[in-house]
Formats: sequence, C-alpha cells, structure tokens
Amino acid sequence: MIIVNARFLTQELTGTQRFATEISKRLKDIFGKDIIFVHPRDTVKLEDTKEELKAISFGKRKGHLWEQIDLVNFLKDYNNPLLINLINTAPIFYKNKISTIHDIAWKRFPNTYTRSFKIAYSIITPLMVKTSKHIVTVSEFSKKEILKEFHTDENKISVIYNAVDEKFLKSKGRKKKTEKYILAVSSLNYRKNFHSLIKAFLRLNKKYPDVKLYVVGGLDKTFNRNNKLDIYKKNPSVKFLGRLKDKELISLYRNALCFAYPSLYEGFGLPPLEAMACGTPVVTSNVSSLPEVCGKAALFVNPYSIESIQRGLEKIITDENLRKELIKKGKEQVKKYSWEKSAKKLVDIISCYI
Repeated sequence: MIIVNARFLTQELTGTQRFATEISKRLKDIFGKDIIFVHPRDTVKLEDTKEELKAISFGKRKGHLWEQIDLVNFLKDYNNPLLINLINTAPIFYKNKISTIHDIAWKRFPNTYTRSFKIAYSIITPLMVKTSKHIVTVSEFSKKEILKEFHTDENKISVIYNAVDEKFLKSKGRKKKTEKYILAVSSLNYRKNFHSLIKAFLRLNKKYPDVKLYVVGGLDKTFNRNNKLDIYKKNPSVKFLGRLKDKELISLYRNALCFAYPSLYEGFGLPPLEAMACGTPVVTSNVSSLPEVCGKAALFVNPYSIESIQRGLEKIITDENLRKELIKKGKEQVKKYSWEKSAKKLVDIISCYI
C-alpha cells in the first residue's frame, strides 16, 4: 500500500498544486487500488481532482498540525506504509517517505513570506531532507539549491520536471482579433517581480499607447506594499484580472502579443511553458531555473533591470520575425516535458522503497 499526502487538494491551484494533481492522477492510473490519497477535513479547493483520485478525508486538525499529527496516526493504522509528499511539506519524524521540495524561495526571498511561514519552513524543510528516504525536486537548479543549503547526499535527490496540461497543447485554431496586450500570469507576490514588469511596461506604453498589460493571478500581500496596487489600478493600460479558469487563461495566452515572466526566483516556472504550448512568444528572466526550463525558446532579460525588461518587451512586440522564431522554438521546447514521463520517473523511485 502507498499513501499520498493530498493536502494540496485544500489549496488554491498554482504551479506546485498543478504538479501534485497531474502526478497524482497518473499514480492513480498506475497503482489503482494499491494507492490511497488522503487530506484533512478542510474546504476542498480542487473538488474535481478529489473525485478523480477518490481521495478520503479524516482527522480533526488542519494544515501543518494535520500533517504532523493526524496523518501520522492514519499511517500507523496502515502499518506505516510508504508516504508520498508532493508539495514542500511532510510529517517530519515519519521516516518511510518520499518528499518533494519545489524550491527554497523562502530562504532566498524571505521578504516574500510571512514570519509564521518562514518559521514553519525553517523547521520542516531541513528535517524533511534528513528524514526522507528520497527527495524529489523540479529542476537541476533547485537540486543545487537544496544541496547547497542542506548538505545532503546528491544521490538522495532526483529531478522530476513539470509539464504542460494537455488542454494547453491542444489549443489550436485562429487567434481572435482583440486589443494588443502583453500577458503576465502568476501568483502576485513580490519575488515574481511584477513591480519591475509594470514599471517597464509603463515606460513602453508611452511609445506604444495601444498596447495593454494583462496581469492574471491571485494577489499576495507582499505585492501591495505601499499601496502600489491601488496606484497601478488607476492606469487604464494595466488590467488585473485575478484568478481565471484554464479555458479563459488559454484564450488569453493565445491572443497575447507576448508573455512576460521576469521572476526573480523559480524552482521551475510553469507559465512560460504554458504560453509556448499556446503559440505565444515568451520574455523571461535569465536567472534561477528559467534558462534551464525554457532553453533557447525564450527571449531572456535581466529581471533586476527595468531597462532590460523594457528592451526585451519592445523587441518582441515589434519584431515579427523574432516572434515567429520563438513561437516555433517554443512548440518544440514544450515537447521535452511530459507528465507521463515525470510520473514514470517517480514510479521508478517508489519501486526502490516498496
């Protein structure tokens, strides 16, 4: 029997939750009745995935306490089977487990996180690394970060990449005639660097007033420091669209002039691949995992330079040949990633411990 910690079902869908849901679906197909998905008695945000996985809820606690106490008690009832953790946390003293650490952004950009979050992760993460039988991460960049920070055995860490959902890959047909816009998609926290993107765009907008900036994603408190959001919202060329369903998001990807992702730090960075799958040229950062993930299929900029971001955006929206070249390369780059291949790699790891 294999147990999967499915606490991710109670969380909003971002890149890490998408990794967990897509990998879980394929584990369910492979292991069938020999795998159980469990989550706390909390509000389920990913209801469709819960039904598909036939996940069960139990326990009285929520969040970290559920993971450290209720989940461990549940595992004892099943004679302490192998536990798979897919999103950054795990019961720290339970040793029969494989755990996933997507990145250590809380270490590199502490101002992006609350004090309680940083305290929790500063306790949980090093103990996860120490007590897990194996660690999974999502890029060679993140693997190096974990090794540098926690000094564990290199052979204990495996890289399993994210991939693009089939619905993004199947998006075809003519693009709609709409207003010209640059698209940005992510959770809106400080390290995603939307502040610099917006500043670069506003400079560009003076020269190209017919081009808009669409920003998609849930708002984080760290983004709205000094009431910046209220200031940006007053500009008619910048539109904050909040969280969107995949169908709406795909339409926005497909009709954008380009996709901008000047993040300061990413363990993987899934949105640029989604944009590539939809046939949209990408401007992204030349730091962290993004060069690894995007290969030669994106235009890279220095995320710490507003001038560099501005130049990159202007180049990609004015050079039609460059856009066509990046669209073609992007379609090929996306083919390197597959949820099936990623799940198979995890299955191979699991087979070493059951």
